Amino acid sequence: MADLFQQLLGDGPSSDKSHTNPIALEYLSTLASTPLSHIDGSEQQALAQSSHSLLLSLQSLSKRSHKSIINSAANHSYLRTALPTLAASTYDLTSAIPKLDNEAVHFSATYHKSGDNEILNSRKRALLLSRNVERLVDVLDLPTLLSTAITTSSSAPAANYASALDLNSHIRRLHGLYTNSPLVTSVSTQADEAMQAMAKNLISSLRAPGLKLASALRTISWLRRVVPDLDSTGAAGNGGGLGALFLVCRLSTLISMLAALEPLRELAEQERTRQLRNPNGSAWSGGQQTERYLKRYIEIFREQSFAIVSMFRSIFPTPTNDASLKMGDQDPLQPIPSALSTFPFHLIEMLMETLRTYLPTVKDQPSRDSLLTQVLYCAGSLGRLGGDFGILLATIDVGEEAEDEWVEVVKRHRLMAGRLESIVGGKDKP
Repeated sequence: MADLFQQLLGDGPSSDKSHTNPIALEYLSTLASTPLSHIDGSEQQALAQSSHSLLLSLQSLSKRSHKSIINSAANHSYLRTALPTLAASTYDLTSAIPKLDNEAVHFSATYHKSGDNEILNSRKRALLLSRNVERLVDVLDLPTLLSTAITTSSSAPAANYASALDLNSHIRRLHGLYTNSPLVTSVSTQADEAMQAMAKNLISSLRAPGLKLASALRTISWLRRVVPDLDSTGAAGNGGGLGALFLVCRLSTLISMLAALEPLRELAEQERTRQLRNPNGSAWSGGQQTERYLKRYIEIFREQSFAIVSMFRSIFPTPTNDASLKMGDQDPLQPIPSALSTFPFHLIEMLMETLRTYLPTVKDQPSRDSLLTQVLYCAGSLGRLGGDFGILLATIDVGEEAEDEWVEVVKRHRLMAGRLESIVGGKDKP
């Protein structure tokens, strides 16, 4: 029945059933099952009320949601162009993915950690440098710290030189660990230059006029660490090259102190020249200036020569017999003798040359006796260290008339020395 009503209300039997409204069919089915009296009486009123209710609902919906409806309609109209564009973009993306995948694979293969790429290696070096910049700055500051410790050693030489030696040892260890590093090699070169300056300062300190034994010992110990090759040359038990260096420095100091007597030497030379020109001259040229020069010369020579030899023996002790025998067994050519073995002869020759030149100028007997006594005391002072040269005084030509005077002075000196020795020996007995 509902289908029949649908055909009557629609286009007839030829209408397409695919466009049949299910709500309409449901209503027609309900209407077919309703009595005719009910349809004539209340159906029209129910339809009017439903129509009015739907109209109010549509009005309320349009008032409340008209903007959303308009936007939705506009968006649906935009979908007509957006969907083809999205489809084209999707196709382009699908075709580009293989290329992107190939490029990603190529990038991964090129910049892989295990690969050899110059750009990647440079970045690794830059990153490594950035992480270790503080350590590199500390290494670069080592030569400056070393130079500062050396140049400021005048206030506290012991502490500063010890710190400088520790810094130099640390730099040498770094150079031994990183021999191929240009940075460490440069730092090591600067450290070597600073240590050369330190060695010069130490050698200059050995030339100080008032050098004490403690300072000399400390300086030699530093030189052994700064220039170890010097200590290993020559006779190791007798100081080696350091012993020779010490003697040369102290000898230069002695020569400098004696050179300070140049004004007195010039006056003595003038007196000597006058006597050579006029042997029978007046008494005023009997050698007073020469006596002053020789007294001061012998005094300085006595103090410095004794100090040099005694200080050398304290710093570089002679090896024991057992040690010398072992050294002799190891070296078939025998070890080189100590530098001190010939040094006293050089000192004595300096003094004797001066005495041979200027002592004959002194004509006054008391003056000659005083000078001879002073020389004998000097010989006795060196004699305590094995360098007695009293017998060489006989080689000085002071004239035939003065030989007896020399003999008497020597006798008196020996007599006084014997008495003094007996007095000192008696005091030492219990």
